[in-house]
Amino acid sequence: MDVVILSRLQFALTTAFHYIFPPISIGLGVVLVIMEGMYLKTKNPLYEQMTKFWVKIFGLVFAMGVASGIVLEFQFGTNWATYSRFVGDIFGSVLAAEGIFAFFLESGFLAILLFGWDKVSPTMHFISTICVSVGSLFSAVWIIIANSWMQTPVGYKIAENGARAEITDFWAVVFNPSSMIRLSHVLSAALITGASLVLSVSAYYLLKKRHEDFAKKSFKICLVVALVGSLLQLATGDLSAKVVAKYQPAKFAAMEGHYAESAPAPLYIFGWVNEKEERVDFGLGIPGMSSLMLHGDSTKPVPGLKSFKPEDRPKRVNWIFQSYHLMVAIGMGLIGLMMAGIFFQYKGTLEKQRFLLWIFVFAVIAPQLANMLGWIVAELGRQPWIVYNLLRTSDAVSRSVEASQVLASLIMFSLIYALLFSLFIFLLDSKIKQGPQNFNSDGGQQRA
Repeated sequence: MDVVILSRLQFALTTAFHYIFPPISIGLGVVLVIMEGMYLKTKNPLYEQMTKFWVKIFGLVFAMGVASGIVLEFQFGTNWATYSRFVGDIFGSVLAAEGIFAFFLESGFLAILLFGWDKVSPTMHFISTICVSVGSLFSAVWIIIANSWMQTPVGYKIAENGARAEITDFWAVVFNPSSMIRLSHVLSAALITGASLVLSVSAYYLLKKRHEDFAKKSFKICLVVALVGSLLQLATGDLSAKVVAKYQPAKFAAMEGHYAESAPAPLYIFGWVNEKEERVDFGLGIPGMSSLMLHGDSTKPVPGLKSFKPEDRPKRVNWIFQSYHLMVAIGMGLIGLMMAGIFFQYKGTLEKQRFLLWIFVFAVIAPQLANMLGWIVAELGRQPWIVYNLLRTSDAVSRSVEASQVLASLIMFSLIYALLFSLFIFLLDSKIKQGPQNFNSDGGQQRA
């Protein structure tokens, strides 16, 4: 347990906790735009009721996201100062763009979204909802661009002293080979994550026979959003794998447990990577299928892990393999679940499918788990590089930080985040139990 391992663990902990919230806010922001747009179009007070309820949840999620996200940026100066010096010219430009184009837009209109119902016109409030949603999307855009540049760096030059990378083409950095594909994959995952929260709460209300009109409308809207997101995940996931195979072949080899230097790559359904013997045990795989999906030819060789020097390839191959395949399995399961929901919705018997509704209640965890597994694949698969083929992770940590200091802060963050998450669950649970506002026949409001 040296300073590198501890710093990686700390960043993994803080990032994983923070990443619980942005996908919810992105997906929920899109749902809010749809709900409020339906209210303006139909003047049905039920849609206003839905929007006001989910705006409160959005505000809670946004606050947690901001509070947990600030910590990440401080670590660039504490634990990863060498990395920050090396990529500061590039990374700083992208993070500055995130602050200008995303955070200010999102936070600037958030007050109107939360408190402006009776202060501004319905049209102005709807514009504020759109701006907050767009701001959350832009935030994801710039963060994904920054991370994608670390995966597929372009648009830079190395300074004469070799101590830093300097930006030469800002738009090449923005549209680096993996950024747009990875962005589409992340945003489609966010649609499922936000919609799944609404589906979970709506299914709970239907099971308890509370706020049934509210729940039926919410469920119907978010079932479509989640199905669209899950199908986009399938398409963008395939494209992402092809980009990884092209630009990070060692990562792709680890994803499929492919060791042979030059041989067709199978597509495993499941298995266990025996890293010592460099093979997949207990695996069910389709021979040559990965080669067919990548190149249209099942006999075409794909570089395996043995094609790379041991020091230049990922070490935690089984972690990468299992994370990747479990993520894919969850994605396929979510497609099946949403299609089942659409089927019974169309038949008009969804409320009678209690077992299916209970699955929807707990399925809110599935997109979050898939999100985390995806980032495990992305980050472990990039190792031993923090900037692919430019800067090794072991060379990126701060020189003046000791392992004991990182360990102490890791323990502190673990305790604080445990308390924050408990508070979040308590507040979320109380808002769900309190429920939405009901409307009288004259348009007035009363508490349920």
